Amino acid sequence: MTLTIFCDTTFPEEALCVLREGVAGHSLVFASARTSSNLASGAPDPVLLTADVAFGQPAVDGLLGSSRLRWAHLTSAGYTRYDVDTIRAALTSKGIALTTSSTVYADPCAEHVLAMMLSMARQLPASLDAQRTTRAWESTLRRERSFLLRGQTVLLLGYGAIGRRIAELCAPFEVRLFAFRRRAEGDPRVTIVHDGDIDRALGEADHVVNVLPENEATRGFLDRSRIARLREGAFVYNVGRGTTVDQGALLEALQSGRLGGAYLDVTEVEPLPADHPLWSAPNCFITPHSAGGRRGEHLALVRHFVDNLRRFERGEALVDRVL
Repeated sequence: MTLTIFCDTTFPEEALCVLREGVAGHSLVFASARTSSNLASGAPDPVLLTADVAFGQPAVDGLLGSSRLRWAHLTSAGYTRYDVDTIRAALTSKGIALTTSSTVYADPCAEHVLAMMLSMARQLPASLDAQRTTRAWESTLRRERSFLLRGQTVLLLGYGAIGRRIAELCAPFEVRLFAFRRRAEGDPRVTIVHDGDIDRALGEADHVVNVLPENEATRGFLDRSRIARLREGAFVYNVGRGTTVDQGALLEALQSGRLGGAYLDVTEVEPLPADHPLWSAPNCFITPHSAGGRRGEHLALVRHFVDNLRRFERGEALVDRVL
Protein backbone atom coordinates (compact mmCIF):
# COMPACT_ATOMS: atom_id res chain seq x y z
CA MET A 1 0.00 0.00 0.00
CA THR A 2 1.35 3.39 -0.99
CA LEU A 3 1.26 5.97 1.78
CA THR A 4 1.29 9.73 1.43
CA ILE A 5 3.89 11.03 3.89
CA PHE A 6 3.81 14.70 4.86
CA CYS A 7 6.98 16.41 6.12
CA ASP A 8 7.19 19.99 7.39
CA THR A 9 10.82 19.99 8.57
CA THR A 10 13.86 21.18 6.63
CA PHE A 11 16.72 18.67 6.66
CA PRO A 12 20.32 18.96 5.39
CA GLU A 13 20.92 17.27 2.06
CA GLU A 14 22.52 14.13 3.53
CA ALA A 15 19.57 13.51 5.84
CA LEU A 16 17.12 14.35 3.07
CA CYS A 17 18.70 11.70 0.83
CA VAL A 18 18.30 9.11 3.59
CA LEU A 19 14.67 10.17 4.03
CA ARG A 20 13.91 9.86 0.31
CA GLU A 21 15.52 6.43 0.18
CA GLY A 22 13.72 5.33 3.33
CA VAL A 23 10.27 6.23 2.03
CA ALA A 24 10.83 4.85 -1.47
CA GLY A 25 7.62 3.31 -2.72
CA HIS A 26 5.55 5.90 -0.90
CA SER A 27 4.65 9.47 -1.84
CA LEU A 28 6.67 12.09 0.07
CA VAL A 29 5.11 15.56 0.11
CA PHE A 30 6.55 18.63 1.77
CA ALA A 31 4.79 21.50 3.49
CA SER A 32 4.72 24.76 1.59
CA ALA A 33 6.45 26.40 4.56
CA ARG A 34 8.91 24.13 6.32
CA THR A 35 10.56 24.76 9.70
CA SER A 36 14.26 24.33 10.45
CA SER A 37 13.45 23.65 14.11
CA ASN A 38 13.07 20.17 15.56
CA LEU A 39 10.95 21.68 18.36
CA ALA A 40 8.75 24.50 17.08
CA SER A 41 5.31 23.81 15.65
CA GLY A 42 4.93 24.02 11.91
CA ALA A 43 2.29 26.18 10.27
CA PRO A 44 -1.10 24.75 9.30
CA ASP A 45 -0.89 23.36 5.78
CA PRO A 46 -3.67 21.99 3.55
CA VAL A 47 -1.27 19.37 2.20
CA LEU A 48 -1.43 17.65 5.60
CA LEU A 49 -5.11 16.89 5.00
CA THR A 50 -4.13 14.55 2.15
CA ALA A 51 -1.53 12.60 4.14
CA ASP A 52 -1.61 9.19 5.81
CA VAL A 53 1.54 9.88 7.83
CA ALA A 54 2.99 13.15 9.18
CA PHE A 55 6.68 13.61 10.04
CA GLY A 56 8.11 16.69 11.75
CA GLN A 57 6.13 19.17 13.85
CA PRO A 58 2.63 19.10 12.33
CA ALA A 59 0.17 21.71 13.54
CA VAL A 60 -2.42 20.40 15.97
CA ASP A 61 -5.28 21.85 13.92
CA GLY A 62 -4.00 19.99 10.89
CA LEU A 63 -3.99 16.67 12.71
CA LEU A 64 -7.48 17.21 14.09
CA GLY A 65 -8.80 18.37 10.72
CA SER A 66 -7.59 15.33 8.82
CA SER A 67 -9.94 12.45 8.07
CA ARG A 68 -7.14 10.39 6.53
CA LEU A 69 -4.14 10.62 8.88
CA ARG A 70 -3.17 7.44 10.72
CA TRP A 71 0.15 8.30 12.36
CA ALA A 72 2.17 11.41 13.31
CA HIS A 73 5.86 11.15 14.21
CA LEU A 74 7.48 14.14 15.93
CA THR A 75 11.09 15.26 15.58
CA SER A 76 11.12 16.27 19.26
CA ALA A 77 11.17 14.32 22.50
CA GLY A 78 8.48 16.55 23.97
CA TYR A 79 4.92 16.81 22.70
CA THR A 80 3.51 19.58 24.88
CA ARG A 81 0.97 21.05 22.46
CA TYR A 82 -0.50 17.60 21.79
CA ASP A 83 -0.45 16.51 25.44
CA VAL A 84 -3.74 18.13 26.39
CA ASP A 85 -6.68 16.00 27.52
CA THR A 86 -9.06 17.25 24.84
CA ILE A 87 -6.49 16.88 22.07
CA ARG A 88 -5.41 13.43 23.24
CA ALA A 89 -9.05 12.35 23.28
CA ALA A 90 -9.65 13.74 19.81
CA LEU A 91 -6.58 12.04 18.34
CA THR A 92 -7.52 8.77 20.00
CA SER A 93 -11.07 8.94 18.66
CA LYS A 94 -9.69 9.51 15.16
CA GLY A 95 -7.33 6.55 15.52
CA ILE A 96 -4.17 8.65 15.03
CA ALA A 97 -1.02 7.20 16.60
CA LEU A 98 1.53 9.70 17.96
CA THR A 99 5.23 8.94 18.37
CA THR A 100 8.19 11.09 19.39
CA SER A 101 11.95 11.02 18.88
CA SER A 102 12.81 10.46 22.55
CA THR A 103 15.14 7.59 21.70
CA VAL A 104 17.24 9.88 19.50
CA TYR A 105 17.78 12.32 22.35
CA ALA A 106 18.33 9.74 25.09
CA ASP A 107 22.10 9.33 24.68
CA PRO A 108 23.07 13.01 24.36
CA CYS A 109 20.76 14.13 27.17
CA ALA A 110 22.02 11.38 29.47
CA GLU A 111 25.67 12.16 28.74
CA HIS A 112 24.95 15.86 29.31
CA VAL A 113 23.51 15.11 32.75
CA LEU A 114 26.40 12.83 33.67
CA ALA A 115 28.89 15.50 32.55
CA MET A 116 27.13 17.98 34.82
CA MET A 117 27.30 15.61 37.78
CA LEU A 118 30.95 14.78 37.29
CA SER A 119 31.98 18.39 36.71
CA MET A 120 30.71 19.43 40.12
CA ALA A 121 31.93 16.27 41.86
CA ARG A 122 35.43 16.98 40.54
CA GLN A 123 35.22 20.75 41.17
CA LEU A 124 35.77 21.62 37.51
CA PRO A 125 33.71 24.87 37.44
CA ALA A 126 35.63 26.28 40.41
CA SER A 127 38.97 25.31 38.88
CA LEU A 128 38.01 26.87 35.54
CA ASP A 129 36.91 30.05 37.27
CA ALA A 130 40.23 30.28 39.09
CA GLN A 131 42.12 29.70 35.84
CA ARG A 132 40.26 32.57 34.16
CA THR A 133 40.53 35.01 37.07
CA THR A 134 42.93 34.72 40.01
CA ARG A 135 44.95 31.71 38.77
CA ALA A 136 45.18 30.67 42.40
CA TRP A 137 46.59 27.17 42.98
CA GLU A 138 43.84 26.00 45.33
CA SER A 139 44.84 22.36 45.48
CA THR A 140 43.88 21.72 49.11
CA LEU A 141 40.50 23.45 48.81
CA ARG A 142 39.60 21.70 45.55
CA ARG A 143 40.55 18.29 46.98
CA GLU A 144 38.54 18.89 50.16
CA ARG A 145 35.43 19.90 48.23
CA SER A 146 35.59 17.11 45.64
CA PHE A 147 33.39 14.09 46.20
CA LEU A 148 32.54 10.71 44.72
CA LEU A 149 29.22 9.81 43.15
CA ARG A 150 29.45 6.34 44.67
CA GLY A 151 26.83 5.89 47.38
CA GLN A 152 24.96 9.09 46.56
CA THR A 153 21.24 9.18 45.81
CA VAL A 154 19.98 10.20 42.37
CA LEU A 155 16.27 10.92 41.92
CA LEU A 156 14.99 11.02 38.35
CA LEU A 157 11.80 12.99 37.79
CA GLY A 158 10.44 11.26 34.71
CA TYR A 159 11.42 7.83 33.47
CA GLY A 160 10.92 7.61 29.74
CA ALA A 161 13.65 6.89 27.18
CA ILE A 162 15.87 9.72 28.45
CA GLY A 163 15.40 8.91 32.13
CA ARG A 164 16.16 5.23 31.53
CA ARG A 165 19.37 6.10 29.69
CA ILE A 166 20.47 8.40 32.52
CA ALA A 167 19.93 5.51 34.92
CA GLU A 168 22.02 3.20 32.72
CA LEU A 169 24.95 5.65 32.64
CA CYS A 170 24.75 6.37 36.37
CA ALA A 171 24.56 2.73 37.44
CA PRO A 172 28.31 1.95 37.06
CA PHE A 173 29.06 4.76 39.53
CA GLU A 174 27.20 2.73 42.18
CA VAL A 175 24.70 5.43 43.03
CA ARG A 176 21.30 4.73 44.59
CA LEU A 177 18.76 5.28 41.82
CA PHE A 178 15.17 6.37 42.34
CA ALA A 179 12.72 7.35 39.60
CA PHE A 180 9.39 9.14 39.81
CA ARG A 181 6.77 7.89 37.42
CA ARG A 182 3.00 7.66 37.62
CA ARG A 183 2.70 4.24 36.02
CA ALA A 184 3.30 1.24 38.21
CA GLU A 185 5.79 -0.70 36.08
CA GLY A 186 9.04 -1.40 37.86
CA ASP A 187 12.65 -1.52 36.69
CA PRO A 188 15.39 -3.57 38.38
CA ARG A 189 17.86 -0.68 38.06
CA VAL A 190 15.81 1.77 40.08
CA THR A 191 13.37 2.11 42.95
CA ILE A 192 10.14 3.53 41.57
CA VAL A 193 8.66 6.47 43.49
CA HIS A 194 4.96 7.29 43.18
CA ASP A 195 2.93 10.41 43.95
CA GLY A 196 2.52 9.72 47.64
CA ASP A 197 6.26 9.28 48.22
CA ILE A 198 7.72 12.03 46.04
CA ASP A 199 8.12 14.66 48.78
CA ARG A 200 10.02 12.21 50.99
CA ALA A 201 12.23 11.14 48.09
CA LEU A 202 13.08 14.76 47.27
CA GLY A 203 14.35 15.25 50.81
CA GLU A 204 16.68 12.26 50.55
CA ALA A 205 18.24 12.92 47.13
CA ASP A 206 21.73 14.30 46.56
CA HIS A 207 20.94 14.83 42.87
CA VAL A 208 17.48 15.64 41.49
CA VAL A 209 17.35 15.23 37.71
CA ASN A 210 14.25 16.67 36.05
CA VAL A 211 13.30 15.02 32.76
CA LEU A 212 9.59 15.81 32.97
CA PRO A 213 7.73 16.90 29.84
CA GLU A 214 5.40 19.86 30.02
CA ASN A 215 1.72 19.12 30.37
CA GLU A 216 -1.22 19.99 32.58
CA ALA A 217 0.02 17.69 35.36
CA THR A 218 3.70 18.70 35.37
CA ARG A 219 3.67 22.51 35.11
CA GLY A 220 5.22 23.81 38.32
CA PHE A 221 5.84 20.27 39.56
CA LEU A 222 9.05 21.26 41.34
CA ASP A 223 7.38 24.16 43.11
CA ARG A 224 8.44 26.30 46.06
CA SER A 225 7.29 23.78 48.67
CA ARG A 226 9.12 20.91 46.99
CA ILE A 227 12.29 22.93 46.47
CA ALA A 228 12.15 23.74 50.20
CA ARG A 229 12.17 19.99 50.91
CA LEU A 230 15.45 19.42 49.07
CA ARG A 231 18.31 18.52 51.37
CA GLU A 232 21.02 21.07 52.02
CA GLY A 233 23.74 20.83 49.40
CA ALA A 234 21.56 18.99 46.87
CA PHE A 235 22.05 19.52 43.14
CA VAL A 236 19.22 20.17 40.68
CA TYR A 237 19.49 19.35 36.96
CA ASN A 238 16.87 20.22 34.36
CA VAL A 239 16.89 18.68 30.89
CA GLY A 240 13.08 18.37 30.80
CA ARG A 241 11.08 21.57 30.45
CA GLY A 242 11.67 24.88 32.20
CA THR A 243 8.01 25.35 33.04
CA THR A 244 8.08 22.34 35.38
CA VAL A 245 10.34 24.16 37.88
CA ASP A 246 9.61 27.29 39.94
CA GLN A 247 12.60 29.37 38.80
CA GLY A 248 12.04 32.05 41.44
CA ALA A 249 12.17 29.54 44.28
CA LEU A 250 15.18 27.83 42.72
CA LEU A 251 16.98 31.17 42.44
CA GLU A 252 16.33 31.94 46.12
CA ALA A 253 17.61 28.51 47.17
CA LEU A 254 20.81 29.09 45.18
CA GLN A 255 21.33 32.61 46.49
CA SER A 256 20.89 31.45 50.08
CA GLY A 257 23.56 28.78 49.59
CA ARG A 258 21.18 26.01 50.64
CA LEU A 259 21.56 24.12 47.35
CA GLY A 260 24.88 22.82 46.09
CA GLY A 261 24.13 23.97 42.57
CA ALA A 262 21.83 23.86 39.57
CA TYR A 263 22.49 22.85 35.98
CA LEU A 264 19.79 24.13 33.65
CA ASP A 265 19.55 23.22 29.99
CA VAL A 266 15.98 24.53 29.80
CA THR A 267 14.33 27.60 31.32
CA GLU A 268 10.81 28.91 31.68
CA VAL A 269 11.38 31.46 28.91
CA GLU A 270 13.82 30.64 26.11
CA PRO A 271 16.15 32.23 25.34
CA LEU A 272 16.67 33.21 28.97
CA PRO A 273 16.80 37.05 29.03
CA ALA A 274 20.34 38.37 29.34
CA ASP A 275 19.46 40.30 32.50
CA HIS A 276 17.84 37.34 34.27
CA PRO A 277 19.39 36.81 37.73
CA LEU A 278 19.85 33.07 37.11
CA TRP A 279 22.79 33.93 34.84
CA SER A 280 24.74 35.25 37.82
CA ALA A 281 23.31 33.05 40.57
CA PRO A 282 25.96 31.19 42.60
CA ASN A 283 26.67 27.68 41.34
CA CYS A 284 24.10 27.97 38.56
CA PHE A 285 25.26 26.70 35.19
CA ILE A 286 23.18 27.20 32.06
CA THR A 287 23.37 25.59 28.64
CA PRO A 288 21.13 26.82 25.78
CA HIS A 289 18.71 23.89 25.38
CA SER A 290 21.52 21.94 23.77
CA ALA A 291 21.57 18.75 25.86
CA GLY A 292 19.85 16.74 23.14
CA GLY A 293 22.19 17.88 20.39
CA ARG A 294 25.03 16.04 18.71
CA ARG A 295 26.72 15.71 15.35
CA GLY A 296 24.48 13.90 12.92
CA GLU A 297 21.33 14.81 14.83
CA HIS A 298 19.23 15.21 11.67
CA LEU A 299 20.42 11.89 10.28
CA ALA A 300 19.49 10.18 13.53
CA LEU A 301 16.02 11.74 13.45
CA VAL A 302 15.40 10.58 9.89
CA ARG A 303 16.68 7.07 10.56
CA HIS A 304 14.48 6.80 13.64
CA PHE A 305 11.45 7.78 11.56
CA VAL A 306 12.34 5.34 8.79
CA ASP A 307 12.79 2.52 11.32
CA ASN A 308 9.37 3.31 12.74
CA LEU A 309 7.93 3.46 9.22
CA ARG A 310 9.09 -0.11 8.65
CA ARG A 311 7.27 -1.09 11.85
CA PHE A 312 4.17 0.79 10.73
CA GLU A 313 4.21 -1.01 7.38
CA ARG A 314 4.39 -4.39 9.14
CA GLY A 315 1.75 -3.53 11.71
CA GLU A 316 4.25 -3.78 14.58
CA ALA A 317 4.39 -1.72 17.77
CA LEU A 318 5.90 1.72 17.18
CA VAL A 319 8.92 2.92 19.17
CA ASP A 320 8.42 6.00 21.39
CA ARG A 321 4.66 5.83 21.06
CA VAL A 322 2.89 8.21 23.44
CA LEU A 323 -0.64 7.92 22.06
